[in-house]
Amino acid sequence: MVKMDHKAEIRYAVLVEGKSQRQVAKESGYSRNTVRKMLLDSDLPRYQLKEPRGKPVLGPYKKQLEAWVKEDKEKPKKQRRTTVRMYDLLKTEHNYGGAESTVRAYVGRLRRQAGQKVYIPLSYEPGETAQVDFGEAVVNIGGERVTVQLFVMWLGYSGALFVQAYPGQTQEVFFAGHAAAFEFLGGVPQEIWYDNLSNAVRKVLKGPKRVEQERFISLRTHYLFKAEFCNVRAGWEKGGVESRVGYVRRNWLIGAGEFESWAALNAYLRERCRQEQQRTLRGRSASIGERLSQEQTHFRPLPARPYACCKTVPVRANKLSLVTFATNRYSVPVAYAHEALTLRAYVDRIEISSGTAVIASHARCWQRQQDVLNPHHYLALLAQRPRAFGHAQAIREWRKEWPEIFDIYLARLQSQSEGSQATRLFIQMLELGQPHPEAVLAEALQQALDCHCFTVAGVQEILRRVTEPAAPRPAVLTAFPQLVNVQVRPPTLQQFNQLLPQLGGGVA
Repeated sequence: MVKMDHKAEIRYAVLVEGKSQRQVAKESGYSRNTVRKMLLDSDLPRYQLKEPRGKPVLGPYKKQLEAWVKEDKEKPKKQRRTTVRMYDLLKTEHNYGGAESTVRAYVGRLRRQAGQKVYIPLSYEPGETAQVDFGEAVVNIGGERVTVQLFVMWLGYSGALFVQAYPGQTQEVFFAGHAAAFEFLGGVPQEIWYDNLSNAVRKVLKGPKRVEQERFISLRTHYLFKAEFCNVRAGWEKGGVESRVGYVRRNWLIGAGEFESWAALNAYLRERCRQEQQRTLRGRSASIGERLSQEQTHFRPLPARPYACCKTVPVRANKLSLVTFATNRYSVPVAYAHEALTLRAYVDRIEISSGTAVIASHARCWQRQQDVLNPHHYLALLAQRPRAFGHAQAIREWRKEWPEIFDIYLARLQSQSEGSQATRLFIQMLELGQPHPEAVLAEALQQALDCHCFTVAGVQEILRRVTEPAAPRPAVLTAFPQLVNVQVRPPTLQQFNQLLPQLGGGVA
């Protein structure tokens, strides 16, 4: 190959000293064609193959290796052939006699080429496009290490983010994330991009067509946005939101410390979303927040009421007055045992209704195989079977947390009456307190104990006094000195006699 210093000497001799190409070729030993090529450019000399080097041993097996690499690309990672496996197959099934290193080098090059994707720069109009995705993060909530699911919405034009943490990725969580995001961002974008998640897609058809979940259709009809779905296994088509999921996890949550509750965590995430709007992204003159203000004028307006973000399922209470949802069992009043009911699962609560009336409401349990019991649901039945009071699961769980006065009053009541009768009276008193906070009943029982009252009627009267608003105090004239000298003429009661017919008054 030509050396650069030789090339420099030849170019100087011809172009500066004026020597002919023939003379320079004769003096340097290079051919006249080589000299001519040196004069065409001043770049570093580079070696060029006239044709690719042949691979006489691997050549006949290249197509087979290319086919295997292409097949493996469509398979899960754990089901793909290793390079060693390909080498073994070539030896045993195709009589390959070359080295393993040759196969490994060629397969590596094929895989690198397959993984090198080319993307197109995209731009969006204000209010045109949003992207939605879920991600996971691990945080400390209330002293426990918890894996949370992050609902993330990203706006294409402004780059604004909305992030909220939830215990799961259920459909009601998916819907609640949308409602909260639209409220936070100030409107609804024209279209939203998703991957083919089951919360929205029931069946993937050929091309871009999808059979959507009916509840998802109901959501987007309520907010009037258009849904677009990525091609299968083509998450990069919504790469904007996917990159933000990692950004949030790395920059907002790693090392964030401990949060007292889910509410505290989500308040923190909302504040970080607001702070993010102060940033100005590379290549832009306006901040995220300024561009969001432009987007808001192009959003669809929020509907008059938010979407009911719940999952509705029919249930039937069993003989234990329990209904089952997502492996957990929730209690209903014993009067509804064996009845067909409707359960609505929200992110934070479970509501159970009979017809249009809500008969039970519980905080939602995100664990599995748990019993969530309201002791008041069983009091009516326990009043009939007082001997079961001490062993009832709902009562045993309640006794771990109820006010100490409950145990003290029950013990005094049992010392005044026979065992079952005392228990029955106490259950009736617990029923009296059902419409009120637990602290109100505790105050009434304390007053009852202080005045040695151990009857249901007595506790009921004390409870009435505790819960009714206090009567207004009579005004004291000393507090109003300007009224002391005001004279009020007393009424003449004889004037009322005129109303009596026997005394000459009018007819009654």
